[in-house]
Amino acid sequence: MRITCCGAQIHSVWDNPAATLEKAGRCIAEAAAAGASLVAFPEQFATGWDPRSASTLEEIPGSIVTTLREYAAAREIAVLGTFRERHPPLPRNTAIAIAPDGKILATYSKCHLFSPAGEDGCFSPGESLGIFEISGMRFGIAICYDLRFPSLFEAYADAGVDAVIVPAAWPKRRARHWELFLQARAVENQIYMIGVNTTGSTPVDKYSGRSMIVDPEGTVVHQIEDEEGLLCGVLDSDKVNLVRETMPFRKDRRPALYRSLCENGK
Repeated sequence: MRITCCGAQIHSVWDNPAATLEKAGRCIAEAAAAGASLVAFPEQFATGWDPRSASTLEEIPGSIVTTLREYAAAREIAVLGTFRERHPPLPRNTAIAIAPDGKILATYSKCHLFSPAGEDGCFSPGESLGIFEISGMRFGIAICYDLRFPSLFEAYADAGVDAVIVPAAWPKRRARHWELFLQARAVENQIYMIGVNTTGSTPVDKYSGRSMIVDPEGTVVHQIEDEEGLLCGVLDSDKVNLVRETMPFRKDRRPALYRSLCENGK
């Protein structure tokens, strides 16, 4: 199975969902015109990522999700976006995958909150995977800081995903880590990694984009730099299967041993 996937690298209109969603609508139309089956946006794209902000909290569905559903159905393309979900006592940083008919396919809340910036004190972490299927290809969802935690991506690979989409607000000063982690997670788990980063400056930080698609062998097959624009590439599930068959190293893992070594090392 081969499908075209796009990442929309956009600069958010800070804390102005209506204005940013207008930009998103144009990106969705462009991706659909290019024949894409799916288009994904950066972390908290409608507002801009803010680890301490409790503004623009929404239920599912709220205005952001409703607008994305309308865009998806109008253009007959799957859409993935993240937003601040109302979830007492603390909100969640949540991604939602929407089918080409506007139905909700999956949600995922960021499991690893960025404690260096205080996100863990203002949001609550997710506790489950987010998996959905488009045109026979199986996708997982992670968000930004999750990239630093390999076990999450191992769980996705064990669940049989072909690709993981990572919406992010990854800062310019750590851009090398962004590239390194996307390639490492692809190689370790023999999956496609689609990293969709924001760009430009906000009151929180500066961002350099560098959204990319990495294939199951760790090769960066598509990348854009710091400009706003669409990153589009073809994903091939046959390549995922071939890589796993040619180098089936994941079967040689010894999780019971690792647990034992950790326990004995305490």
